[in-house]
Amino acid sequence: QVQLVESGGGLVQAGGSLRLSCTASGRTYSSYAMGWFRQAPGKEREFVAAINWSGGSTAYADSVKGRFTISRDNAKNTVILQMNSLKPEDTAVYYCAASFGTAAAVTTRTRYSYWGQGTQVTVSS
Repeated sequence: QVQLVESGGGLVQAGGSLRLSCTASGRTYSSYAMGWFRQAPGKEREFVAAINWSGGSTAYADSVKGRFTISRDNAKNTVILQMNSLKPEDTAVYYCAASFGTAAAVTTRTRYSYWGQGTQVTVSS
């Protein structure tokens, strides 16, 4: 079992920045990919960014490319999502997730077995 806890959400004006953090505990001795997803009211949960175990491979949704950066520190079992140039359409609950048994930066929601509780990000115009 893996437990994931997100932090760092909040309210920010358009054009501003936020830094989300996700810390894992439990089965952290195994290699796993990490991802960030988000869900806005009335919409499905969508992929945002992913990173593989080594950190050498990353993937981003087209809507966040060039603005968001995902990174990880395996010594601290932490993954970071740095969000810059935020837009009102980035408003959502952001979730981190863990996927075991893969060397890739996984972009498919159904391949993630463990999820955090989510953190709210609100971008005002």
